[in-house]
Amino acid sequence: MAKKDSYEERAEALLLPIVEANGCEIYDVEYVKEGSDWYLRAYIDKPDGVNIVDCENVSRAFSEKLDEEDFIPDAYILEVSSPGLGRALRKDRHLEKSLGEEVEIRTYKPIDKQKEFVGILKSYDKDTITIEIENGSETKDMVFAKADIAIVRLTLDF
Repeated sequence: MAKKDSYEERAEALLLPIVEANGCEIYDVEYVKEGSDWYLRAYIDKPDGVNIVDCENVSRAFSEKLDEEDFIPDAYILEVSSPGLGRALRKDRHLEKSLGEEVEIRTYKPIDKQKEFVGILKSYDKDTITIEIENGSETKDMVFAKADIAIVRLTLDF
């Protein structure tokens, strides 16, 4: 297991009782390097959405627990936030919750001269994601290899 995955897994295990005690759930945990800085990001959610107080309470308790355990030797910046409205669907549990929802898929390379696709999330498996795309009065299913996808996220309707 890569160092990054190990840190994310251990952080998620520490975070779980904290979010549950605050009436929230874990959406995702990521340990990433941006520029010269490492970030440990915890995204939390609850049915009616999280607010700044939820994030603050979880952040303080999580920070204390991370200090106690001290398993990440690198200096890092801790962030606790909502995954946002246009949340990325990085894991199977995210895709499962979003079946039937409208999503945006961006690919690394153009497919039929485009890199952005919007449609209804129909299905997924370990290697592919299928969305239903409207093309005028017709609809068609389009299957994407997960390896070709840069990001999948919920679309924003205003």
